[in-house]
Amino acid sequence: MLSLHFFASIREAAGRSSETLKLPDSVADVQGLIEFLVAREPERLAVLSGDNRVLVAVNQTVVDRSHSLQGDEEVAFFPPMTGG
Repeated sequence: MLSLHFFASIREAAGRSSETLKLPDSVADVQGLIEFLVAREPERLAVLSGDNRVLVAVNQTVVDRSHSLQGDEEVAFFPPMTGG
């Protein structure tokens, strides 16, 4: 099972901080997971798609969207961060 975690503004848009999900057979990587989640809940999770500024961590390591998923990982989504 995937353990999904949503942080900050993404958590607010999703309406939850986490969920568990069986990796769909059609999903092989982070980009596929994002597409699956957005298609399932476009009104809530559209924030994940688009400009790729959302940071994604798999098992507490930031990865790019081509990172492969095996089905038993922790995936976290973080909004773009600013500094100052």
